[in-house]
Amino acid sequence: MDFLIQGLGLLMAPKVLLVICICSLYGLFVGSIPGLSATLAASLLIPFTFFMDPVPALVSIVTMSAMAIFAGDIPAALVRIPGTPSSAAYTHDSFALTQQGKAEMVLGVDVVFSAIGGLMGAVVLMTSAPMLAEVAMNFSSFEYFWLAALGLSATVMVSRGSQVKGALAMLLGLFLSTIGVDITLGYPRFTFGSVELLNGISFIPAMIGVFGISEVMRNVMQGEMKFAIARVQAGKIFQGTGKLFIKYKWNVLRSGLLGTFIGILPGAGADIAAWLAYAVSKRGSKEPEKYGYGSIESIIDSGTANNSCLAGDWVPALVFGIPGDSITAIVIGVLFMKGLRPGPMIFEQQPQIIYAVYLAFIVANILMIPFGYLAVKTSSQMLRVPKNILIPGILMFAITGAFAINNSVFDIGILGIMGIIGYFMEANGYPVAPIVLGLVLGPILEQNFMTSMIKSDWDLTLFFMRPIGAILGTITVIIWLFPFLAAFLERAKKNRTS
Repeated sequence: MDFLIQGLGLLMAPKVLLVICICSLYGLFVGSIPGLSATLAASLLIPFTFFMDPVPALVSIVTMSAMAIFAGDIPAALVRIPGTPSSAAYTHDSFALTQQGKAEMVLGVDVVFSAIGGLMGAVVLMTSAPMLAEVAMNFSSFEYFWLAALGLSATVMVSRGSQVKGALAMLLGLFLSTIGVDITLGYPRFTFGSVELLNGISFIPAMIGVFGISEVMRNVMQGEMKFAIARVQAGKIFQGTGKLFIKYKWNVLRSGLLGTFIGILPGAGADIAAWLAYAVSKRGSKEPEKYGYGSIESIIDSGTANNSCLAGDWVPALVFGIPGDSITAIVIGVLFMKGLRPGPMIFEQQPQIIYAVYLAFIVANILMIPFGYLAVKTSSQMLRVPKNILIPGILMFAITGAFAINNSVFDIGILGIMGIIGYFMEANGYPVAPIVLGLVLGPILEQNFMTSMIKSDWDLTLFFMRPIGAILGTITVIIWLFPFLAAFLERAKKNRTS
């Protein structure tokens, strides 16, 4: 309790409160612009942390990342362009509900359940950090391989329309993830002599292209602006969220715990948490047919999971010095820069700083309600902009986001090519979301597979020898066999009735 009071005193200092307010606005701005990810925003904060004490330096990243992950939901709902990768899982549902005139409900759910998820993650971080970190440390390359395979399998199961088309789209994403230098041998693959392709296909331009540019192309081809059919009344965004919380309270609890658990797995991150929560949500839903076409349940589950994941990402970073995601990798650098060594000793030597970080998560997610309201009220005005102004504006932000990642004109070309691919795929009934997940999980899948094969001397049975690996592997194989089993049972049922 003494350390908690000391941490609260550090957090309530006027300088720290000013940092919280400024970084909240900064995170909202970055998250609402497609392509400018929370990781990029965190990296841009580093020069400013040089001149800060440890507490405001860490609090600035906590606040910014929480606001940015939430703000990514706003363009996803309004113009079908996920502001951050973690919003991609439920972009289709958000935009579909907006087209149905339910933009206020979608944005209200985004604000409220993002805050709830963040608070759940903060509570788990405060109470169970060392214990949860021990579980994560039991994960080897075998478990990470099965976790990535499970995520890829889940996205096919929850794809809109044909699962075969979903699988083909996922395989396209996996193929694109292999472009560049081979992870194991260091040999260029599918680069065709291009120096720019040695680093592979950049994820952010590809994501903006398949979601955003394809949507712009579709609207231009149709001669009408779908974005402008909704009129958001910001004053009504919180109406009905209480009833939704009561209705889906168990979903919120499940997704919050799932997101926090995914967060403590090093390298997983909020985007994987959102996808897995989406898959679990659909499998357990009473209305799975709505998923991909306007399901508020999927938005609640995935939005809760990706925000609760943020606090979980700090568990391995603080306890073992192992980054939970790219943002906490930056955090570890900040800790070393401030003369603090992440690990078990930091809890004994500087406990007040750790408690200040815990409380910063709580403060950031409480502030998300008023700041989120202001962000929605400001961003919703884009729906009132005429088509001939809105489309060039969207293109400008998309190109800016694609270019800003690597300061490369080549990425703008990737943006355009992926936009064309996304347009023709959706025109023929192929979902584009599995492409994005294939790009995200492809390198994780390949790296852990090759590492596991080298360690096991090419013995495939070792993938099932460890208890956690056996559980994840069994679940994944069951998902692979489920369509064949369902078809067999359906055929047997028809034979009995005939």
